Amino acid sequence: MLSLNDLPNSFAESMRAQLGEEFDDYVNSLSEPVAYGVRINTLKTDANEVFEKINTEHNQIPWVKEGYYVTDTSVFTKHPFYYAGLYYIQEPSAMTPVTWLEVEPDDKVLDLCAAPGGKSTQIACKLTGKGFLVTNDPSASRCKALLKNIELSGIGNAVVTCADPHELETVYPEFFDRILVDAPCSGEGMFRKDRAVLNAYRE
Repeated sequence: MLSLNDLPNSFAESMRAQLGEEFDDYVNSLSEPVAYGVRINTLKTDANEVFEKINTEHNQIPWVKEGYYVTDTSVFTKHPFYYAGLYYIQEPSAMTPVTWLEVEPDDKVLDLCAAPGGKSTQIACKLTGKGFLVTNDPSASRCKALLKNIELSGIGNAVVTCADPHELETVYPEFFDRILVDAPCSGEGMFRKDRAVLNAYRE
């Protein structure tokens, strides 16, 4: 939980300038409970099977058909379904970009900054085993986690690459129907979850 006084002054003023009259709503949201989410891997199962075995409170996220609000993720991390790749633990806000991407089953899609793979696995569900997904991250160390999640999710129509965007441009000129760029961010969204990030911002 955070209040206005917890925020670095420079960050607070920047957000006030961007949000205008919605700034107070933003500040109030920092004191609300954190929203946890689970996204069902529809390549392997459906929500009925998952929640029949994991009997816990859940509510569908209105803008994500396969996404659900849950009150606690610990029960999901300990269940065999987690290790079988039947769902992906993901914040509701992180599910939003792929929803807006409007992927169709036969699309050719590039996820340019993909690790650890949450959005790529969501794209793959939209493709339903059709089309083609290139899931890329320029960091070799982060690509290991990306590859693990692609394999765990049972995705067969994807290629994992570790390349600079300019390299991909030469290999796939004007090839993709959809490109997702969820670029590495400032970490400001972590303020409420991790005080260490908040303190590092002040340094």
